[in-house]
Amino acid sequence: MAVDWKVDRIGTALRGENPTVMRRLDASFASIGDVQFLPGYCVLLVDEPGVQRLTGLPRRRRLQFLADMDLLAEAVERVCARRDPGFRRVNLEILGNTDPCLHAHVRARYEWEPEHLVGGPAWLYPAEYWSDPTHALGPQHDGLRAELTAEIDRLRG
Repeated sequence: MAVDWKVDRIGTALRGENPTVMRRLDASFASIGDVQFLPGYCVLLVDEPGVQRLTGLPRRRRLQFLADMDLLAEAVERVCARRDPGFRRVNLEILGNTDPCLHAHVRARYEWEPEHLVGGPAWLYPAEYWSDPTHALGPQHDGLRAELTAEIDRLRG
């Protein structure tokens, strides 16, 4: 029986079975987020199963992971700024409170967000934003995904 990629995001990424992965980077996988109510949301997944926090990596790999995060953030910024004049900035978070594997959230933020939410972290959005099927990653995001992947490739030179 196949493992659900949402249960084992890193293992399925390593096996080429995680459908959100856009590119393998030096110490991670750049993946597009499961939900896109903030278009361009991405997640950077460490490429070593069992690593739960940044300090779980040797310093050289830590710096590679952080450099990968920087690269993905720049790709998200460039693509989202081109696509939406309301683009505001990119937020970066390494939390790990729900999913124990080391990962970083790369979130595009926009001027059109509700005033009471735009200044805070995206995780303060109500649950319905996260569970609404209209925001779920799907074929309607293929163009965004292709642009993000192309920008990652361009930045990597």
